[in-house]
Amino acid sequence: MTPSRISMTQPQFEKLSKIIYDRSGIHFPEAKKYILESRLSHRLGELELENFDQYIALLSMGPYQQDEFQEMFNRITINETSFFRNDAQLDVFEKQVLPELLEARARTKRLRIWSAACSTGDEPYTLAIQLHRTLGVRMSDWTIEILGTDISERALNIASEGKYTSYSIRTTPKTVLDRYFTTDGRNFTLSEDIRRMVTFEKHNLKDRLAAKRHGTWDIIFCRNVLIYFDDDMKRQVINTFCDVLAPDGTLFIGHSERIKDITDRFEQIPVPQGFCYRKLAAPMKLAA
Repeated sequence: MTPSRISMTQPQFEKLSKIIYDRSGIHFPEAKKYILESRLSHRLGELELENFDQYIALLSMGPYQQDEFQEMFNRITINETSFFRNDAQLDVFEKQVLPELLEARARTKRLRIWSAACSTGDEPYTLAIQLHRTLGVRMSDWTIEILGTDISERALNIASEGKYTSYSIRTTPKTVLDRYFTTDGRNFTLSEDIRRMVTFEKHNLKDRLAAKRHGTWDIIFCRNVLIYFDDDMKRQVINTFCDVLAPDGTLFIGHSERIKDITDRFEQIPVPQGFCYRKLAAPMKLAA
């Protein structure tokens, strides 16, 4: 028998949405109250809680508040991703941005890429495949660092395994599947060569200090994430990216996202379907 849905009052929604925002930066407007209610009602039943006030108390004062926040986050977010998602933008990365950066890094032969909010790893692994086939026999001459970060431990565990369903590879070219995946009929396992190119780490985009500890990145991907933030949080995240991006580095965002209204630190690269940005040089100070 399906348990009855537990309703959420407006004061409860305001308290819960504030907890979520304070800890993750994700903004739930009032119009999406039903999402929190529907996705968490079953969780309250599992915990044998009678109402959302008890759940809010658990998140605020309980001894397992951090563990429960992680469980809650896994339930209220949709990790919608796939390999080679938005292939037009990825073509810009592989055929225009990447060759320019590889030429610029020809002396050091080191390239660093951060895939922020990477979910189950489909994106950073896609970038690794593109790098692998671009460099070819030159791979051994280069030091390639690709970091995938996400706030969801469950998503990162899937990423670390490197095993995916047909849904995850639905937009993947057959030539890529044949070369970089093996299949047992139901699951598709990524090759060890590609998996070794990517490391994963839990990271909250609100944590600017943690981001800076990793040093400078040549390329940052953060696609379809800013849409979950309000302007203040967007500005914080974009400023963090600007702080840790190399002067000639590139930021890629989602095709439905815009940052020109919240920052003057980036300029869009005029490439169709690129949705990519470079940071503006710091203004020159006039001599006294």
